[in-house]
Amino acid sequence: MGKTFSEKVFSGKAGRDVRAGEIVTLEPDYILTHDNTAAILRKLPEIGATRLKYPERAVVVLDHVTPAADSTHAANHKSIREFVADQGIHNFYDVGRGVCHQIMVEEHYAYPGRLILGSDSHTTTAGAVGAFAAGIGRTEAAGIWVTGELWLRCPDTMRIVFRGKLRRFASSKDLALTIIGRIGADGALYRAVEFSCETGDQFSISDRMALCNLAAEMGAKNGYFAPDETVAEFLGETRNEFRHLRSDPDAQYVEELAFNLAEVEPVVAAPHAVDNIHPVGDLAGKRIDQALVGTCTNGRIEDLRSAANVLTGRTVASHVRLLVFPASAKVYRQALEEGIVRTLLDAGAVWMNPGCGPCLGAHEGALAPGEVCISTANRNFKGRMGHPDSEIYLASPATVAASAIKGEIASPEEYF
Repeated sequence: MGKTFSEKVFSGKAGRDVRAGEIVTLEPDYILTHDNTAAILRKLPEIGATRLKYPERAVVVLDHVTPAADSTHAANHKSIREFVADQGIHNFYDVGRGVCHQIMVEEHYAYPGRLILGSDSHTTTAGAVGAFAAGIGRTEAAGIWVTGELWLRCPDTMRIVFRGKLRRFASSKDLALTIIGRIGADGALYRAVEFSCETGDQFSISDRMALCNLAAEMGAKNGYFAPDETVAEFLGETRNEFRHLRSDPDAQYVEELAFNLAEVEPVVAAPHAVDNIHPVGDLAGKRIDQALVGTCTNGRIEDLRSAANVLTGRTVASHVRLLVFPASAKVYRQALEEGIVRTLLDAGAVWMNPGCGPCLGAHEGALAPGEVCISTANRNFKGRMGHPDSEIYLASPATVAASAIKGEIASPEEYF
């Protein structure tokens, strides 16, 4: 019987044959932490440890509340800077460098076949380039720092096949939300989700990152695309190096689903659940106060281009705040070079520093009671972006841009 991608990664790391369902102790290639590094490092004395076993495997990114919003966050950041210096952690990215999940892919920590664990649920994003990437808790992260390893159960694999081609106004974000709407927020619980396209390599790295990012909202342990020519070109490698990192033709899947891409339309996830999916038209007319383009889900250059295509020559409604958070300094610079920064500024958008922004409700754009936001982020739980009496609608960058112009939820098709 053939092996799935996950079984191959686990077997390679364990040095023996591993099948889905087995629990094995493995050493990750990298352990990712962000602002929560401050909380994790405080656990070390609790377990009688002072030093990291493999500081070269630690990646620390300050991105959640950056720059610091108050003295408490500033103190946390200071403790993290002192910690990485003391431990000799060279993979450190300070305020303004970008969102941690973007950094993992952008800086090529994520690589086909690597095992990446991170103290953030959306670590799954790194599966876009063929890594096995999963989120873990803070205590587990501290344990890896000290021991260099962690036990994991090899997940069963769920295969999602794409056929056809996306229509003009439908995006990978719409596709991801459509999948979640169909299978539910727990439809892939502790499963590996293998995304496969039968019609060629039409998904960019950015598209794949959005889908793998939202695999976490399906309940998945990890999401991934098998590495192909698109990944090889992105990494500057040759595809032949990655051929063995595909599921075998006779691999066993617990479930297989197919989606016709031509049937995907712009959709919105309504409060207060990511699987509360509706066509944009069904929610058209819902007044908004804030629009957000960015975060680890949709802050890449393709996303900013998509928003700019809608906003060119148009103006954000007078009662709407359009906030734009590029996923990294590199993305920000490219947006500046392409004229996207000016286009969105002319439309009335507010450009913010690379980072998570108001996604977690702690900084730069938190919502007041009764306010409504349409966002490209990945979660719309009650109180997620501020006051529990606010509302969050999730959508693609194009839909968010169209809604910002009209001042209410609207489809990008209205402007073309």
